[in-house]
Amino acid sequence: MAAITSLGVGSGLDLSGLVEQLKAAESQKLVPILEQKSAQQTKISAYGRLESAMDRVQTSIAALNDASSFKQQKSTVTGEGVLATAGETANAGRYEISVTQLARSGSVASNGVTLEEKLTTAETTLTLDFGAGDTQTSTTVVVAANSTLADVRDQINADKESGVTASIVNDGTGYRLALSSKESGEDASVVSFSGLASLTMDATTLRKGQDAELQVNGITVTSTSNRVEEAIQGVTLDLTAASADPVSLVIERDEVALREMIDDFVSNYNEMKSTVGRMTAFNGEGETSGELIGDRTVRTIEDRLRRDITDNLGTGDISRLSQLGIAIDERGRLSVDETKLDEAIATNPEGLSAFFAGETEEGGFAGRLNATLEAITAEDGIIQSSVNSAELRVDSLDVRKLRMEESIERSTERYRKQFGQLDGLLAQMNSMSSYLAQQFSMMSNMQNSN
Repeated sequence: MAAITSLGVGSGLDLSGLVEQLKAAESQKLVPILEQKSAQQTKISAYGRLESAMDRVQTSIAALNDASSFKQQKSTVTGEGVLATAGETANAGRYEISVTQLARSGSVASNGVTLEEKLTTAETTLTLDFGAGDTQTSTTVVVAANSTLADVRDQINADKESGVTASIVNDGTGYRLALSSKESGEDASVVSFSGLASLTMDATTLRKGQDAELQVNGITVTSTSNRVEEAIQGVTLDLTAASADPVSLVIERDEVALREMIDDFVSNYNEMKSTVGRMTAFNGEGETSGELIGDRTVRTIEDRLRRDITDNLGTGDISRLSQLGIAIDERGRLSVDETKLDEAIATNPEGLSAFFAGETEEGGFAGRLNATLEAITAEDGIIQSSVNSAELRVDSLDVRKLRMEESIERSTERYRKQFGQLDGLLAQMNSMSSYLAQQFSMMSNMQNSN
């Protein structure tokens, strides 16, 4: 009898389909493993989003852990020609500023020459003179032999101590060497140069540098630069134009910036709580339950943060957030009493600084909360430890899945072998049945012929 090469050929039954059905039934053993792996991967993703939310809280609280944040000043300028930036050391006050002239750098140009002309046949020293009167100074640049105008320009610019920037200008009749002082102000102004017989100074092009001149509340101030620092303590003035009319400058504490920093912390904290809320939500049926519902890591984090938010801090004027009008509501989020917070910012900035920033890095509310957040988000922190545990479980489930797949393949192969034997037996029986039927038919025909 010929060997059966395709399952079901001998019996006429769909044995291949039956094997596939049995394999599919066996494969159901993978479902719990795959579901557990998916749940762990979902947790890992959720931990990542939770850590990002914590990072934003940590960034916003870090600004409140800096005492300088509570000393910020703002400047308001009324008028044209002056810009002002107030630092934390600036004193509140009102100032009247008049700009008489702006600072500028000096410049001068040479006579015209051709580009190909050799300006010196031997190595020569070019002398550059700066300043005016008794304060005049000089510097020198060595010019190589056979230098052209472009060579002189390049050698001046290559000398970092030259005090000028050199360029070439075409005036339509020839090429000139143009020198501009690197710094503004009268003392830094280039006023002449000498040393090259073929390249002389054109006195008509001399434009002397000058100092900026201004008055602050009637006091005359000069500056070599249009950026004037410390004419008013803690304030940087940028002069942009001489002023026809006095400019008014008001320096005052920046309460808006401080309020924005506190609001930023509250907003990020509440967004973090919303993230946690979505991850731990339960609708009663489990269809839309959060990825971290019942998670011990989340419970630990929430307990630590609530303790930091509500616990008393020191014995200063302000020892609790609630004294600033910031309290935890029934959902665990921070709610703000706008009037109470604005009053604290306006009347007690020192108390706010002592409460939030403290005297040491971890001595204030912000430092204490930052330390907790660091323990939560650090590389060896609570969240990462939970991620590591979930990843280990995923690895373990991958091993279980591989073993289960191998077991299913062995079972399928066993079914295929058993059905092959059955198929062969049925084929043999069918063949025997056909033979017997044929014999009976021949016997019947013989009897009928007699």
